[in-house]
Amino acid sequence: MNTDRRPPAATSSPGAASYAEPAANADPAFADTGLLSPVRAGCPAETATSDGACLQALLDAEAGLARAQARLGTVPERAAVVITSAARAERFDARSLALAARAAANPVVALVRALAEAVAGQDPDAAHFVHQGSTSQDVLDTGLMLVAARTTELILADLARTADALAALAERHRDTPMAARTLGQHAVPTTFGLKAAGWLQGVLDAAERLRRVRADGLPVQLGGAAGTMAGYLEYAHVVAGLTPDGLDRYARRLPVAYAAELGLAEPSVPWHTVRTPLADLASALTATGVALGTFAADVQLLSRTETAEVSEPGAEGRGASSAMPHKRNPALAALIRSVAYQLPGLTSTLAHAAVMDDERPAGAWHAEWEPLRAALRLTGGAAHTAAELAEGLCVRADRMHANLGLTHGLVVSERLAAALSPDLGRAGAKAVVSAASARAVAEGRHLADVLAEAPELGGRRDADALYALCAPEHYTGASGLLVDRVLARHRDSRPAARG
Repeated sequence: MNTDRRPPAATSSPGAASYAEPAANADPAFADTGLLSPVRAGCPAETATSDGACLQALLDAEAGLARAQARLGTVPERAAVVITSAARAERFDARSLALAARAAANPVVALVRALAEAVAGQDPDAAHFVHQGSTSQDVLDTGLMLVAARTTELILADLARTADALAALAERHRDTPMAARTLGQHAVPTTFGLKAAGWLQGVLDAAERLRRVRADGLPVQLGGAAGTMAGYLEYAHVVAGLTPDGLDRYARRLPVAYAAELGLAEPSVPWHTVRTPLADLASALTATGVALGTFAADVQLLSRTETAEVSEPGAEGRGASSAMPHKRNPALAALIRSVAYQLPGLTSTLAHAAVMDDERPAGAWHAEWEPLRAALRLTGGAAHTAAELAEGLCVRADRMHANLGLTHGLVVSERLAAALSPDLGRAGAKAVVSAASARAVAEGRHLADVLAEAPELGGRRDADALYALCAPEHYTGASGLLVDRVLARHRDSRPAARG
């Protein structure tokens, strides 16, 4: 390698701030502590999406590029080692970089300058090879894909925990009868096992989508100034003297090597203005929020005082009211639902920003960063909270049984209409049961007793036979079979979820 043909070293501009020193106006008291976002406070995803984690991801993108170029012979091995050694977030002041980012409208320009200074402190020659041929969008997009990949791994782990807990509930309560509710009213009997299997189905769907995105939908970005890779190729020619044929091979091999260094997907072409990766990720995150939000909404409803069929796991201070000592609010469910309400707005911003112009738009690209991070950290917080909720959910079968009796047999009116149709015809049976149901409600009597008096039946069905038909546990349809199907899917998905 002819390193005498190297490009000029990256140097600081006159009067540039030092990014290795704490910013004078960086007050820790005003850091983003999650005060107004308790769902992600203290969760693994919060750490994985913090400013420090994002800064490290940008530095990893720079270091990974240097290693990939060294692997292909266009950066000295020694330079790649030094760049990687210097690319540690704790060596830089994120607040100073954030303030400097206002000048260039992105943090990468100041970061490259700071990294070059840090590398030069170890090896002045190595500083020539920082950010070689790259552009700010390559580094920032790749860094965000790293943050997404790392956070998604955490989300998937918590979704696996949630799925395991829901599967255990579905299996344990496969045949536990409860009232199904449609439009807020008792409908027909179901089982709590099928209810839990429905939650499980949503979680499995969400995890499957996230796994696909993580496996091949988070690519490195490698386009150079305007998506042509020209800078990468020119430096390869200047530094390593590659011929046109060699440059063609280099253009094909560099994205492969870069993706391998960072554990991300290889892009077929640069995606500066083709934001499919972000759209796919946003969609998967939203689907996860919907699945977890549905679980949480059901828990909230089923834990109402007058229902009391489930309750959240207890913990010191959880669900406490500042005014009412007796209350134990469904706090975990509330936190999860808060994410389900926020995600569509965040991912909608990503969808709007995906309509880009030229080879890099002013504003649309910049609008993506914070909504993407917020969506990742909120989804991570919801998944972590859902795992705790599912693992500790208290199920009260006795309350389910009691609530099934609230309508005095009306919950199985559908069955009675079907059972009487051989005697009365379908329309006649429905009319008789409808009239008897209205009378049962008005008189506060059991539906079986009222039906036994119906003249249309002519005494063909006595009260005992009608009471037997009203047993809710005998009218749960194919609930057990449906539970078994979801459980089989869960068993099949476990190796993939854990792998």
